[in-house]
Amino acid sequence: MKIGIIGAMECEVKSLYESLENCEQTKIGNCIFYCGKLFEKDVVIVKGGVGKVNAALTAQMLISNFAVTHLINTGIAGAMESGLGIFDFVVSSHTVYHDFDTTPFGYQIGQVPGMNLEFVADKKMIVAARLAFEKCEVCKGHKMIVGRIASGDQFIAGGEKKDFIKNTFSPSCVEMEGCAIAHVATVNQTPFAIIRCMSDMADDNVESVYSFNEDTAGNISSQFVKDIIKII
Repeated sequence: MKIGIIGAMECEVKSLYESLENCEQTKIGNCIFYCGKLFEKDVVIVKGGVGKVNAALTAQMLISNFAVTHLINTGIAGAMESGLGIFDFVVSSHTVYHDFDTTPFGYQIGQVPGMNLEFVADKKMIVAARLAFEKCEVCKGHKMIVGRIASGDQFIAGGEKKDFIKNTFSPSCVEMEGCAIAHVATVNQTPFAIIRCMSDMADDNVESVYSFNEDTAGNISSQFVKDIIKII
């Protein structure tokens, strides 16, 4: 087993790569890949950048250049499902693109031609996440659900776009990278899981709330991933 971990921002991966034993760095393009051991598991960690293209590029490089066998995407998201609060977690059951539209050609909204509408996360990794959450110290007082994650190259802050995504896809949360990573993983037959800590409610208050919670949510997510690595 060799686990590739992708975060979009520094706050989502820093505590992970700083915890690596025998860490070696490899730079490809604009990305630095941190390779080492985490709880005796071979791990490669990378800050991939924001958005679907950045996420897909780094996911494919992890598979092609570093031969990872599993992919984890860690980071923050905006809550969509009723009952979710700040610093609660969503672990992917499925992922979908909320900004992909080829319906004039007869496809479902969100569906990439030639692909299924949704990309299905690995069941064993979901089980590991459930077990890890029960033992995770930084997660105490918060909840975790397994649900659909919607991704797109837009930061959602309420309004008509939020209503469209909620009414069309009924996701548990919304973010900007997960489905692209899931897409690459699926094409390469690589098990994956998307792990997201809620930094905001994707609403009209997102500007002030997100800025305040970004670092904390990113760090909590990475701490949770460490507990998953122990079990997986």
